[in-house]
Amino acid sequence: MPFLRALGRTGIDVSAIGLGTVKLGRNQQVQYPGAFQIPGDEHVVDLLGFARSSGINLIDTAPAYGISEARIGALLPGPREDWVLCTKVGEEFVDGVSRHDFSAAHTRMSVERSLKRLQTDFLDVVLIHSDGDDCQVLDECGVLDELQRCKAEGLVRAIGLSSKTVEGGLHGIARGCDVLMVTHNPWYTDESDVLARAAEAGVGVLLKKAFGSGHFGGGGSATEAIRFNLAVPGVSSVMVGTLSPDHLRENVDTAKACLA
Repeated sequence: MPFLRALGRTGIDVSAIGLGTVKLGRNQQVQYPGAFQIPGDEHVVDLLGFARSSGINLIDTAPAYGISEARIGALLPGPREDWVLCTKVGEEFVDGVSRHDFSAAHTRMSVERSLKRLQTDFLDVVLIHSDGDDCQVLDECGVLDELQRCKAEGLVRAIGLSSKTVEGGLHGIARGCDVLMVTHNPWYTDESDVLARAAEAGVGVLLKKAFGSGHFGGGGSATEAIRFNLAVPGVSSVMVGTLSPDHLRENVDTAKACLA
């Protein structure tokens, strides 16, 4: 199988490894096992350049990732068509505190702000950055309907949910999400039913916390996690959040070997 995989029925092809970019813009209130410094521009340029040269085309960011969006917009190499940009709406991180707003007005503002920060005319994927009440957010807030309007206007190519519950993931499929971002790794498989249903429905699946945010279970490894996750039917891409080109290279090589 090729390194590029279909993102469900969206018509978008994404690399089997995607680059998660929270570490490019935020180092407060994060779940990684060790502290880290936000890298300088030269380091970011090198990391993004290696991602591009290795075949990675998927970049995952969010307003809640601090200055990540703005840095990507300023530093992303190559033409826009080389990249699939995935961002989110619903969560903000300001002065060390997260807050959520799933109203239609905030959703519209967030999409338009992301377009400016990322210096692009369209966003490939926009996901709802859930606070954990997945079903309530989908059914009782204005975010999903507003994202549908943004999609109809051509501002966004595909919309969906970064879910936190099995029920939410399944409901996202029922509510017409094009893409789900789901937690899955060898040490956490509670949401496997969501992955199976997404595959049946042609919904694209991006995997977050594929390495348990660095907290490997039972002495496991990134190599084990990549092999495990890419073997799941319907999985489009595994998100890797690293600042190390060497680590990224190892993950890309593992994925390509799995898919050869």
